[in-house]
Amino acid sequence: MKRTPHLLAIQSHVVFGHAGNSAAVFPMQRLGVNVWPLNTVQFSNHTQYGQWAGEVLAPAQIPALVEGISAIGELGECDAVLSGYLGSAEQGWAILAGVERIKASNPRALYLCDPVMGHAEKGCSVPAAVSDFLVNHALAKADILCPNQLELDTFCGRRAQSLDDCVIMARSLLARGPQVVLVKHLAYPGRAEDAFEMLLVTAEQTWHLRRPLLAFPRQPVGVGDLTSGLFLARVLLGDAWLQAFEFAAAAVHEVLLETQACARYELQLVRAQDRIAHPRVRFEATPLDA
Repeated sequence: MKRTPHLLAIQSHVVFGHAGNSAAVFPMQRLGVNVWPLNTVQFSNHTQYGQWAGEVLAPAQIPALVEGISAIGELGECDAVLSGYLGSAEQGWAILAGVERIKASNPRALYLCDPVMGHAEKGCSVPAAVSDFLVNHALAKADILCPNQLELDTFCGRRAQSLDDCVIMARSLLARGPQVVLVKHLAYPGRAEDAFEMLLVTAEQTWHLRRPLLAFPRQPVGVGDLTSGLFLARVLLGDAWLQAFEFAAAAVHEVLLETQACARYELQLVRAQDRIAHPRVRFEATPLDA
């Protein structure tokens, strides 16, 4: 019997709705990955509602929980760490300590950093100390980096002016640590208004993917968290980078189609679960290298 992959997911959690681990854990499990959720914050709902209740996890709890898993002899079973929203820069340092601890137990373990800094269209942001930590420290430790356009611009210290510029910027990040950069949402000047574009860059190849941009009264939250989780899950299940990229794009689109059909703000993950596992649509990425 083929071994089930194990993944430690360290990001936010909301009791109602879908963001952070609440957007990523169930879909990854539905694909066949055993997920260990570690929540950096626990809020009643995501912050785009304008009000919420809850609290941020004390940074010291992160390495303590990792050590608790080690104490029962299971840490070496962890195949990857996924980190997302940070409540503080101190949490970031605690996550990197956890990544180091896991890689000592399993040198093949991957670290995917989803560097949540904000989203220009949704108006969310994180403290400057968190952005500084991600740029100056987390980037160098990540095997896989999954920024959006705002985050790509922040890492590179300038705003992209074209698709070619985005490629140059994403490729420049490879020299700073990651094996792979997946830009989850491109938003460069002059792009097609009716398309949602993504980019995948490795040392060997660059791929561009375009899917239809679906209309919503308010764009759902958690799409980036879902994308990063599905991509990593498929990699752990044996997909090549390109296969995982195309699969994640298709599965996310299926979720958005179901969400749009239900006229809901929150992602309809449960209703779309079979389509997450077996997308009906397929988007083929285009190689950009000469």
